[in-house]
Amino acid sequence: MTATVVAWILLVVIAAYACGGGVDYGAGFWDLLAGGADRGKHPRWLIDHAMAPVWEVNNVWLIFVFILMWTGFPVFFQTVFTALWLPLALAAVGMVLRGAGFALRKPARRLSARRIYGAVFAVSSLLTPFFLGTTAGAVASGRAAPGTTASADAWSNTTSIMAGLLTVAATAFLGAVFLTVDARRFGAVDLVGYFRLRARISAAALLVLGAIGLVVTDPHASYVHHGLTHGIGLLLVLVAVVAVVATALLVAGPAAGWARYTSVATVALLVAAWGFAQRPYLVPTSLTVRQGAGAETSLQWMLIIAAVALVLIGPALVVLYRLDTHGVLEPLADEDVAR
Repeated sequence: MTATVVAWILLVVIAAYACGGGVDYGAGFWDLLAGGADRGKHPRWLIDHAMAPVWEVNNVWLIFVFILMWTGFPVFFQTVFTALWLPLALAAVGMVLRGAGFALRKPARRLSARRIYGAVFAVSSLLTPFFLGTTAGAVASGRAAPGTTASADAWSNTTSIMAGLLTVAATAFLGAVFLTVDARRFGAVDLVGYFRLRARISAAALLVLGAIGLVVTDPHASYVHHGLTHGIGLLLVLVAVVAVVATALLVAGPAAGWARYTSVATVALLVAAWGFAQRPYLVPTSLTVRQGAGAETSLQWMLIIAAVALVLIGPALVVLYRLDTHGVLEPLADEDVAR
């Protein structure tokens, strides 16, 4: 029972990172497609101002994921980081380069330097979620089984690539929705329609890729495919589809602020559907939660730490996100850059 509770906590934390970090990755995706220096100047201005206060905070969730994995499920941690070390290493390099590019782009004085840093930030914002998605796809397909040696087949197969593309589409969807609302908050009226169109396009792409993914993953990930097309997994997928449609409608109207909640709900529901689809396995169909769990004492301590984190860190993050969405933190970030 303890291992099962910790496993569900791990899934919740993954969903939190997918939603929080996904918004930032999505902003970087649209930065990449914003165009040249002149055409993309205004969208990139909004992206800089919208991301600056909280982009580092979202990595807290990723740290939680690592701690829960190596302490709560050491066999699972060893399996994933042995079989899938290359896409994970590429994702880690992308995170570092992405952070460096974003941090150095805004205060850079020369246009050439801003272009270089901006390109590093934008390209890394595309590649990092893609490789994280291919890793999740490899786990869902069962190819990253215990004892599997590192190989391209483990993460470059059809299922993994579709999962990577779906992850990129989800981040683009989140980023466009949040930037649409931010455009109104910052008074950039011309960018409201700009990002609203991209939110609708990415919503359509998410639906199409999701439908294709369910088809092409059938022979490669039959266990997860069955879970996603039956029972609770199917219900969560259908609710996620409703949330996507609701977001596309809300982002165009006066209640666009609510679109942020429905977009986050979409991604969280997709992650939850994945978790329900492959239960009780960590790696279908070779490693169950019980088989991959660590010592009972370690798991009990993990529950205590999770409870403390919920009480101490949870409210702080809620306040931080709320201050950011109300525009309180952005002027402070600008002062730091100016200094």
